[in-house]
Amino acid sequence: MKTVARVLGGVLAAEFLSLGTAKVASMRERAAHLGYSTTAYRGIGAVELLAAGGVLLGPVRPVIGRAAGVGLVVLMTGAVAGHLRNGDGTAGIVPAAGTALVAAAYVATLTGGPR
Repeated sequence: MKTVARVLGGVLAAEFLSLGTAKVASMRERAAHLGYSTTAYRGIGAVELLAAGGVLLGPVRPVIGRAAGVGLVVLMTGAVAGHLRNGDGTAGIVPAAGTALVAAAYVATLTGGPR
């Protein structure tokens, strides 16, 4: 289970380091499309960067990894809701929903298995 948790954690960390950096750097059009101010969207990006760091710490500090993973599930649930609210269709919803499932699998593999 530790290997699976590390692989999933690596995937999540890479994704959220990229997404968080892009949001912090500024994605004005995307923020406006989803109904957020640029400041709020940058805040979401900062949370994504913190979560990526927490996921990377997961194998060493499982409590931090679990908290980061659960936070990403909640964040991606909000992303799905935002895309639904804006009528973005499957192309907007599936990536967020898939990422929420990967984050949930990460939490499950980090939590379970032999110690």
